[in-house]
Amino acid sequence: MCFLGNGTDVAELGMKQPNLATDVKMVLMIGSAPDALLAKNWDLSLFTHRVAINNAWQITSEWDYLVYPEDFASERLPSMLLKPHQQLIAAPEFVPQQNSFGGFVYAGGTMAFTAGYWALGALKPDIMVFLGCDMVYGAITGQSSHFYGHGSPDPLRDDVTLQSLEAKSVRFMSLAHKHNCAVLNLSELPESRLLFPRVSRQELAEPSVRQNIVDQQFELLNTDRIARALKAEKDLGYMVQSGRYWEHTAEFDKAKLSAIDDLWLQAIQAA
Repeated sequence: MCFLGNGTDVAELGMKQPNLATDVKMVLMIGSAPDALLAKNWDLSLFTHRVAINNAWQITSEWDYLVYPEDFASERLPSMLLKPHQQLIAAPEFVPQQNSFGGFVYAGGTMAFTAGYWALGALKPDIMVFLGCDMVYGAITGQSSHFYGHGSPDPLRDDVTLQSLEAKSVRFMSLAHKHNCAVLNLSELPESRLLFPRVSRQELAEPSVRQNIVDQQFELLNTDRIARALKAEKDLGYMVQSGRYWEHTAEFDKAKLSAIDDLWLQAIQAA
């Protein structure tokens, strides 16, 4: 048998459509793209939890969790006293969650996905919505690469785990769906590296519209192809328990990882 990192048998991947017409647990993931500033003036009470990634805590004081990597400069962390509901999430918290979903090598070593897998495992939402995580940068926005100015386009770096951001987004959506979580994109940009279904904030507030959008995700995914991709990951057996996969890149076969990316891209149905 083939198992996910959390012990789930791939044969049990039969996905069921969640009923999201009633009260749901919705998590907002806020990245650092310029359009993440949309959240600044929104009423965020629609969301059960609001997760800021890296510098995104500066956008709104209503964040609940801040997820940041080991190399995040300490001076860029919040300097004010945290509110009782606010928590900082670093490697000791997100590495075990990431490993439970197969590890960094297969998930993609960039913080949008890392924070997403942490939220999926720790918060167990019904819906996860991404904003400011399109990974297209100034080429589409026509402005600074990040809401705070120009920053390093981390997902575009030369990294064996990031050969296809689109494939990594399909993997995330597939594993989230297996855990009865729908994944959506709030972006208003014309292009995104995330292949999640699009949604507007207004649509999220309408239960019937929300259900239709979630149904769309269910139709997008092919269970048999997901099982095939997960089996390929299991057979290849790349796992770095520490999370520091970059210390072991010489051990990874780039072509084999690219082939797994291709399997994940096949797991999403043609539009």
